[in-house]
Amino acid sequence: MLLLGIESSCDETGVALVHAERDGVPRLLGAALHSQVAMHRDYGGVVPELASRDHIRRLLPLLREALAQAGVALHEVQAVAYTRGPGLAGALLVGAGLATALACALGVPALGVHHLEGHLLSPFLSADPPAFPFVALLVSGGHTQLMRVDGVGRYALLGETIDDAAGEAFDKSAKLLGLGYPGGPALARLAEQGDAAAFALPRPLMHSGDLDFSFAGLKTAVLTQVRRLGAELEARKADLAAATQAAIVDVLVHKALAALRATGLKRLVVAGGVGANRRLRAQLDEACARHGWRVHYPEPALCTDNGAMIALAAAMRWQAGGWPPQGEGLAFDVRPRWPLEEVALPVAAGG
Repeated sequence: MLLLGIESSCDETGVALVHAERDGVPRLLGAALHSQVAMHRDYGGVVPELASRDHIRRLLPLLREALAQAGVALHEVQAVAYTRGPGLAGALLVGAGLATALACALGVPALGVHHLEGHLLSPFLSADPPAFPFVALLVSGGHTQLMRVDGVGRYALLGETIDDAAGEAFDKSAKLLGLGYPGGPALARLAEQGDAAAFALPRPLMHSGDLDFSFAGLKTAVLTQVRRLGAELEARKADLAAATQAAIVDVLVHKALAALRATGLKRLVVAGGVGANRRLRAQLDEACARHGWRVHYPEPALCTDNGAMIALAAAMRWQAGGWPPQGEGLAFDVRPRWPLEEVALPVAAGG
C-alpha cells in the first residue's frame, strides 16, 4: 500500500509518501516540509488567514518534491491521508480539499487522520521503534497529555493539562523575556547559557497525586520575576530562561515516570514538538535507564508537524484493520477540536 500524507493543521505544510505491507513497520519513502515561521515572526504568532493562504501556495510544489524524492508517480498512490483535526479550521480545509480532490482523480480512498494520533505513532518511523503497549507523553504546542497506548486506536487518557500546555508555557515565557518567535526553541537555546538554580520557580501540580498538568501559574511566576528584575533583566535573562525550562521539564519528567509506575508499563514514548527539547530528553533518558525502562522519540525532523506522521497513522490504521473515522468517502469535513479518544477502534471479542 502506497499512501500519500498531507499535513496542514497550523503553520507547517507537509507532504510525504509511506509504503506499508500488512505486517511490519511502514517505511518512509519521501517527505517535503515547509515552515511558516519566517512569515509569522513579524506578528509574534500564527495568523490563521496567512497560514491558510500559504498552505495553498506550498502544497503542490511540496507534493512534486515528495514524489521525486520517493521515486514514484502520482498515479501509483493507493490512498491519500490528510489531517482532519485538531487545528486551525481554514488551514485544515486546504489540506482536506487537496487530498479529497487527488483521491477523486485517482479513484482511491481519502482518509481523515487525527493530528495527535500522527504525533503519537511517529516514533514508529525512527531507527528504534517502540512496541505496544506503552505510555505516551504528548507534548505539542497546544497539547500536553499522558496516554496509555495498547495498540493502534487503543488509547486511554491518563492525564492532561488543565490550562496552558507545556509548549504554551515555553512560548509565553519566551515572550515575557523578549525573545523572538517561535519562543520555545529560543528559550531553550538561551537556557543553555544560564543557571537553572538561579531562580526558585514553582512546579505546578508536580506532587498533586494525579497525572494532570498546569503551567499557567508558572507563566505568572516568570512575569513576576521579570517585573522584579526590571533593568537587570537583560543581565539575568539566561538564568531566568534556564530556570523556566527546568521547571517545565521537571514536571513533565515527574509525571511521565509516575504514569509508568501507575500503569506498570516499562516503555515510554515522547512525541510532539516539545519532545525535541534536549534537557527533557536527557532527564528522561537518565531516569528511565535508572529504572530499567525504555524511552523512544521520533527522529528530530519528525517532532514538528509533518506529512510523514499523517501517512504513517493511516498506514497503521490499515494494518490494524480499520481506516480512520472519515472512512472512504470523498465528502469531507474538518474537526478543529477533536478529542483523541473519539478515534478508538472497535476491540474484537476477547481482545
